Amino acid sequence: MFNIGMMELILVLLVAFLVVGPKDLPKVARWVARQIKSIRRLVREVKKETGWDEFTAEFRDTKEDLKRTFEEADVSGDVRDAADEISKAACEVKQSVDSVRKDVDGAAKELRGEIGNTSI
Repeated sequence: MFNIGMMELILVLLVAFLVVGPKDLPKVARWVARQIKSIRRLVREVKKETGWDEFTAEFRDTKEDLKRTFEEADVSGDVRDAADEISKAACEVKQSVDSVRKDVDGAAKELRGEIGNTSI
């Protein structure tokens, strides 16, 4: 997920040990784990509420439909119709992406506010 190697992990642990100290390190580690779990849950909820999973599935279906339409189009025949269909579908996908982006941006702002209000 983060592509952290062994040396980077050791360095992060060493810095955490020096900054926090051995006494409070377990408490800080538990707090960080709870925060990560909370953020993952919020991201999952945001995806569910905004319909991101449905959107990605719809996007894949639209992509496959466009691909199939393009492959079925007769190259020697009228390609303009296929191009028009592709253009219309691309506009619909762009509108969907813009709508989802707005929803995700709003949710991200709320998430930042909640994270900012959380303390150790």
